[in-house]
Amino acid sequence: MLALRDVSLSIEAGEIHGLVGENGAGKSTLIRIVSGVYRPTAGEIVFDGRTVAFGRPIEAIESGISTVHQELTVAGNVTVAENIFAGREPHRGVGVIDWPQMFSEADSLLASLGLRVSARARAGRLSVAEQQIVEIGKALSRRAKLLILDEPTSSLSSNESDRLLALLRALRDKGVSIIYISHRLEEILSLTDRVSVLRDGEMVGTLQTPGVRQDDLIALMIGRELAHMYPEKSGGIGEPLLRVRGLRRRGHATDIDLDLRRGEILGLWGLIGSGRSGLARTLCGIDPSEGGTVTVDGERVPMQSISDAIRAGLIYLPENRKDEGIFSVLDVTRNITVSSLNRFASRGRIVWSEAETTAREFVSRLDIRTTGLTQLLRNLSGGNQQKVMIARALACEPKILLVDEPTRGIDVRAKAEVHDWLRRLCNAGVGVIVISSELPEVLGLCDRIAVVRNGHILGYIDTREATEQTVLSTYYGSATPTPVAS
Repeated sequence: MLALRDVSLSIEAGEIHGLVGENGAGKSTLIRIVSGVYRPTAGEIVFDGRTVAFGRPIEAIESGISTVHQELTVAGNVTVAENIFAGREPHRGVGVIDWPQMFSEADSLLASLGLRVSARARAGRLSVAEQQIVEIGKALSRRAKLLILDEPTSSLSSNESDRLLALLRALRDKGVSIIYISHRLEEILSLTDRVSVLRDGEMVGTLQTPGVRQDDLIALMIGRELAHMYPEKSGGIGEPLLRVRGLRRRGHATDIDLDLRRGEILGLWGLIGSGRSGLARTLCGIDPSEGGTVTVDGERVPMQSISDAIRAGLIYLPENRKDEGIFSVLDVTRNITVSSLNRFASRGRIVWSEAETTAREFVSRLDIRTTGLTQLLRNLSGGNQQKVMIARALACEPKILLVDEPTRGIDVRAKAEVHDWLRRLCNAGVGVIVISSELPEVLGLCDRIAVVRNGHILGYIDTREATEQTVLSTYYGSATPTPVAS
């Protein structure tokens, strides 16, 4: 099976060129070919006026092509300067690094990128946004002519994203060419000069971005119009399924009250760093609590460990899919069944034929696109990895599902499918709490929003009456939401 078929793509000098497509459309394969990770089986690459055939990534880098991957490669235990000049440190004699020169050059480079960070700082202490800019600085220090960025804003706040996009525009104006890959179509439309669309390994169109609508891109990406990004909301909301009173997180002085009602999807929204994820992790026993009560379906339950949470029917799907959510070197069957293996145990041994039957059922139900149950998770697209995480949660038969950034880094169709499944779970009686930094997502998907700031729930907002302005006004203290306690 060909990952790419007869793909042609041209990038102009001083252009930001968007590249979009569903997970599995061929974007990663194309970029790996351009950056020297893969060799093409046919066709040619012409860069800077000459035909090139890269056998290794270093050959592409030395030719002027640098890639900043979605998963950053910053070495956190060394300085920013050492990250920028790794393997290319200036010397003042055999084996003697010229540290003053390296720090000086790095400081000048960082200043030119608008990053107010010392080159002597440990890179691990930088924010994700600052590490992104360090990666870009590393590429520019090699005099990159073509910069490839893969989902650069997926872990950034709105303000951090805006600053990064402004930097990319400035680099374009200086003549740097940029390939910008993102599932955030609003960024593609606001940033790029042209946008190319891949579908099923084929290039289906390249458009001048001005005048293009999101619906136009979606139709090209999936081959049809996507009628509904968000499923219809619940018709009736019942009594509280989850009731939290006086929950105190370690290191926080404020007690938390929270209600999740039967038949609703509750959104936890706040800016990055507002304490949304920390609240969920404490509620599910991952981070310790220092007091409070948790009641599930009318029964008070202890919440001092993950095991307590699972026994009570609370399942948490983490934000960091790669490091905390999947077992990348295990296959589909083991990833789906790892949290419910007791169901398949007989006389102290796992009956894998039964586990495989369950995994096969979930692959079918959630339309997980895989070559088979033995395929390793690292070889699945982000959207299908996310579905495998949902399948694992469903295999535990949860009463309440907490999902943190459920659609981060997945394509538009996979987003719609995840939204649909969360609503189906809600309608089937499972309580659903969605944590998302994307305000349009919580407004479109959730029935109510709990606005979180500094680890404290300010109050609830009914999404039938809410706008983005309403939520932001509540967050910044210029509007009064519904009281927390129901």
